[in-house]
Amino acid sequence: MKNDIILAGVGGQGILSIAAIIGHAAVESGLFLKQSEVHGMSQRGGDVQSHLRISDHPIYSDLIPGGSAQLILSVEPMESLRYLPYLAENGWLITNTTPVVNITNYPDIEAIFGTIRALPHQMMLNAEQMAKEAGAARAMNMVMLGAGAPFIDIPYEQLQEGIRAIFERKGEAVVASNLKALEAGRQFALTALQNNSSQNR
Repeated sequence: MKNDIILAGVGGQGILSIAAIIGHAAVESGLFLKQSEVHGMSQRGGDVQSHLRISDHPIYSDLIPGGSAQLILSVEPMESLRYLPYLAENGWLITNTTPVVNITNYPDIEAIFGTIRALPHQMMLNAEQMAKEAGAARAMNMVMLGAGAPFIDIPYEQLQEGIRAIFERKGEAVVASNLKALEAGRQFALTALQNNSSQNR
């Protein structure tokens, strides 16, 4: 078993919380983990990305080689495109559709969506809206983690435990809202996968 995952977004979107939860879940599942992060300037909306390598065997590098990421999970659509050279042939790109327009020459959003839709395995969701509908407006990143959950070789229950471990100091209400957001994203992904499977029959 080997899971190479790239998390992408901009500063302030909760990328590092996603990484911490996956990391906690991997360790508690008895798996090996290597992680590498690049932090942008969050106050200026700089890019943030994290390489996560999870395996049931020892891992010798914390950087994912090109063409081998099974999952690119992006909380910002343009940022997802930066890492396409890393995506494996059968890998999935899952992205939030809400842009963070932090540069004057931000590309046309429909052009971005067109590039993403052309990929053989992709999923786009409005994570902000889903978080609000789940009553967890500030947990957009947990919606995205939930959407990625079916593609991460870690038991879902361990991801839930990871949320409890990371957020327990903030109180039970925060834990509950993040768990609800996680489940909303997971249900979206499972439904999308089911629909995709039905269309391909």
